[in-house]
Amino acid sequence: MADGSTFAQAFTILFREGLEALLVVAALAAFLRRAGAADRIRPVYAGAGLAVVASLGMAWVFEAFFDGNHNDLIEAGVIVVAAGLMFMMSGWLFLRQDPAAWKAELNRMAERAMGAGTVVSLAGIAFLAVFREGAETVLFVHALARTAGGFDVSLLSGLAVAALALAVVFVAMQWLALRLPLRPVFLLTSAFLFVMGLRLVGAAIQELQEQVIVPVHNDGVPDLVTTLGFNGSWEALGVQGAIVLCALGWLVVRRSRAAAPAARVPGVPAH
Repeated sequence: MADGSTFAQAFTILFREGLEALLVVAALAAFLRRAGAADRIRPVYAGAGLAVVASLGMAWVFEAFFDGNHNDLIEAGVIVVAAGLMFMMSGWLFLRQDPAAWKAELNRMAERAMGAGTVVSLAGIAFLAVFREGAETVLFVHALARTAGGFDVSLLSGLAVAALALAVVFVAMQWLALRLPLRPVFLLTSAFLFVMGLRLVGAAIQELQEQVIVPVHNDGVPDLVTTLGFNGSWEALGVQGAIVLCALGWLVVRRSRAAAPAARVPGVPAH
């Protein structure tokens, strides 16, 4: 029974902590592959791989110098940077959703639309998404190993099955992305990164709330908010709501600017 419990805990730790990071990396890889820029996936994988190494190093620092406890302020800073990158990439993808424009510029996309700055941003998002979860995952698994008497068969089996399950999710996302029309791939990836950015903003606020830097008021917040994995406080919802309003305002301004030239009739002076 203890072996079964250790297996379940090991599986849950890796799958739960790894799923969010894997979804981000898989979404970016699927977008690049579907957009015809598969050669630009390598920096994304490199960012994720570097984050795994950095996570191991950070976990060692926490274990050696902080008795296994992570620093809430450092984590909040990492989360804010990750959220900012996700919002930027979400907007970048939304602006490039037109299939006709992509087909016309597909050959030069790698040099122009997918320039060095964009590739660095993609790698940065992958790094921060994995790094945010990685150190905690290592610490949780290490703590489980200490309570379970070491890295026994049941613990390693749980980790292996979780890794296999994450690989299946990754492959399924790539398969689906190659079969969807181009516009939905861009829009879905854009929306996914935006929602993930909102979740990260809530997570950053939670880190500050745990340090009693930001107050917590959650009376009347629907249970669905926390069920969906969001910060269930009015403080977080207020900041997230402001970000959504800013994004909507940005969309309205862009649409009005795009519609203005089409509204002018040639030969008729504007009044």
